[in-house]
Amino acid sequence: MTPGPAGAPVLVATGLARSFRGVAALRGVDLDLAAGESVALLGPNGAGKTTLLTILAGVTRPDAGTLRWARGAAPRVGWVPARPALYGRLTTRENLRLFAALEGAPDPDAVAGDLLRRADLEEVAGRPAATLSTGTVQRLNLAVALAGGPSVLLLDEPTATLSPDQRRRLWSWLDELRGGGLALLFSTQSVDEAVRHGDRMTVLAEGRLLFAGTAARLVAAHGGGEAGAEAAEAAFMRLVDPAWDGA
Repeated sequence: MTPGPAGAPVLVATGLARSFRGVAALRGVDLDLAAGESVALLGPNGAGKTTLLTILAGVTRPDAGTLRWARGAAPRVGWVPARPALYGRLTTRENLRLFAALEGAPDPDAVAGDLLRRADLEEVAGRPAATLSTGTVQRLNLAVALAGGPSVLLLDEPTATLSPDQRRRLWSWLDELRGGGLALLFSTQSVDEAVRHGDRMTVLAEGRLLFAGTAARLVAAHGGGEAGAEAAEAAFMRLVDPAWDGA
């Protein structure tokens, strides 16, 4: 990670709860995001990670809890779902122009052109989205999320389908965005990715917040030996599964 220390809190969530058909998916979760900060969201399948992200994105309404933006912060969220929300028959440029217009941009063409350059998509600007490679689709997915000029960017397992080189390119761009003050919250199944690219971790299980803090604090609280990704993974496993013995 190359960006400097995070700035002041931009978005604060308190007591977020949500149930589906009587089953609690989220149980009173607190979270805060600061300008320029990257927070990793970890947890087993069904922990409530995607539910939390969709609530923060405004896609799902919470049953309880509040969201508060810092004074002076632009109350805008960029949402990068695990399944890209693109129009396959539209070209790369047309997708960007459309989403910029939906975000109310005064000049959607200019926004589309800027995002094509920033996302390194100019060479595929005229190709239908359905014909793009997986890595290119993910760059377009991210560019679409930036069309509204968000203060907070939410990403649901953004690298799950990418090759190592594609992951490197994506994180290079995300670190660039953080350097401009954008706050990131990304879900991942990889503790190593969380350690490498998150300033802090938020760990959920069965809709409950189990831990929020740095990887070093996680290791200190739940063992795992010396600092590092392997120690953090062992500590994470002990946290979510007290019966785990390292086998």
